[in-house]
Amino acid sequence: MDPRAYTIKQISVFSENKPGRLMAIAGALEEESINILAFSIAEANGFGVVRALVDKPDAAFKKLNAMGFMVSFTDVIAVKMRDVPGGLFEMAKLLADAGINIEYSYAYSGRDAAVLILRVDQVESAVKAIIFRGGNLLKSEDFQEKP
Repeated sequence: MDPRAYTIKQISVFSENKPGRLMAIAGALEEESINILAFSIAEANGFGVVRALVDKPDAAFKKLNAMGFMVSFTDVIAVKMRDVPGGLFEMAKLLADAGINIEYSYAYSGRDAAVLILRVDQVESAVKAIIFRGGNLLKSEDFQEKP
């Protein structure tokens, strides 16, 4: 088992928090036929951070960077969890028991399960802990085209 197979490249886009900025980002990705698979927006002191999983992260980086956005990559993992009350608790407990800190997270409900996107302080340890305890991680190839 290679933990890198489960490491997914997330783009983070920093932008002034004002009307039209998300539209500009989404429109640019649409122009390049880049599909947004999951995203979140966080706000702090007048600026926003759009975190997104897209099917073509390198193309998204290139396009948004050329438009003047500050863009970076972050490694995240995605784990399927039961889409029932307590599903999030089970995953949070698994990682807490393994001594792994969740720095931030967002989720979406898919066709056959809820999917939790996690930024953790120890990616390889988290991957091993989740698989060892029977968790179901998604691979990067489930989200993104190969470069």
